[in-house]
Amino acid sequence: MRKNQATVPGEENAAPDKNFVASLQKGLDVLTCFGRQHSRVTVSEVARLTQSSPASARRSLLTLQALGYLESDGKRFWMLPKALLVAHAYLASRPTPSMAQPLLDALSERTRESASLAMLLEDDAIIIARSTARRSLSTGLGIGSRLPAYCAALGRVLLAGMPPEEAARRVRAMPRPSLTARTVTDAGEVLALIDRCREEGYASNDGELELGVRSMAVPVFDRSGKVFAAMSIAVRAERMTLAEVRDTFLPSLRKASGNLARLQAG
Repeated sequence: MRKNQATVPGEENAAPDKNFVASLQKGLDVLTCFGRQHSRVTVSEVARLTQSSPASARRSLLTLQALGYLESDGKRFWMLPKALLVAHAYLASRPTPSMAQPLLDALSERTRESASLAMLLEDDAIIIARSTARRSLSTGLGIGSRLPAYCAALGRVLLAGMPPEEAARRVRAMPRPSLTARTVTDAGEVLALIDRCREEGYASNDGELELGVRSMAVPVFDRSGKVFAAMSIAVRAERMTLAEVRDTFLPSLRKASGNLARLQAG
């Protein structure tokens, strides 16, 4: 996890912003380091995940425990339902997830595949709305799941919505591990796929996140014509080739994306 230090804009070596509360940042870093692979963590694990000292990690963990966000057996810490209040505040206060949900539900019902909406968060595409089809995928994705932008169809669409030089800078700077034998990790190849997405208006993924899963994503535009989100469909590889996914589902995916863009503009 990345540590962000707030500075005066435009001044590379400026002193930290006096309005920036570092202790709050540390607490939020700790709260958001939990996940599928880190459901119960020790102080040393949290220190590693948040790139902080063990003492700082321990203070944050104990504070969050005292506030009712975490529980502990004295060695490991895990999240309590109160942590859902943070996610609920976003979902309840922002219009996009509520606008997108019925569209995703209809798309999933019509295609019988899982559909997702994501926005860019640092180096990842974070899912903010999702509808799961009867044919469930083994990825276990849900609202709040983060997918590496360099190899996820959703992420490539979001990167393609940036100016080319900005996308290139971000791709070259981000970690690009091989998640499967099919993951494209070379920066030049990733950027070529992003350029292709700009030209064709969609991006795809064939087993790069999880073997046996194929996905396709399209951009969602705001009223100014900028890409602010991406919408995707994911299918099991044994059901369809990537070309069949494109021919069968791309028109429906684009229609749902366009409907969301119109709702946003209205």
